[in-house]
Amino acid sequence: MTKIYWEDFPVGRIDEFGHREVSEDEVVEFATEFDPQPFHIDKTAAENHFFGGLIASGWHTGAMLMRMIVDHQLKNSTSVGSPGVDELKWLQPVRPGEVLKANAEVIASTEHKYKKDRGFTKFRHTVLDQNGQEKMIMVSTIIFLRNPDEGES
Repeated sequence: MTKIYWEDFPVGRIDEFGHREVSEDEVVEFATEFDPQPFHIDKTAAENHFFGGLIASGWHTGAMLMRMIVDHQLKNSTSVGSPGVDELKWLQPVRPGEVLKANAEVIASTEHKYKKDRGFTKFRHTVLDQNGQEKMIMVSTIIFLRNPDEGES
């Protein structure tokens, strides 16, 4: 299988991927462990909250996005990590029964200043539900190794 390198992510490239059905059990399980607020873990309390029902923790939405990124962008790539997240916005709640997908747009690409064997790729990842409603946006950078064959004649 061909590896995916930094050069394979030109500015403007857009990929769509993922098909993640959100279950009530996983919403409650994640939140019970990491974000135990009533509107994440208690169906009755959530119905009386202004959200009007159980919703996934925003951190859970981020974790589901990360899984989709790994499965569809990183597992066959030369990714060596990330220096961090620049922006993270939860736009609408994610509810049990929704099916999530992601769009990944390359918004910047720069060579590493000192290590010429790698480059930085900045992505805008957008999480959408089955109706195309935007749920979350994350802007972050991933470091990929450069293709050692690029530049050879």
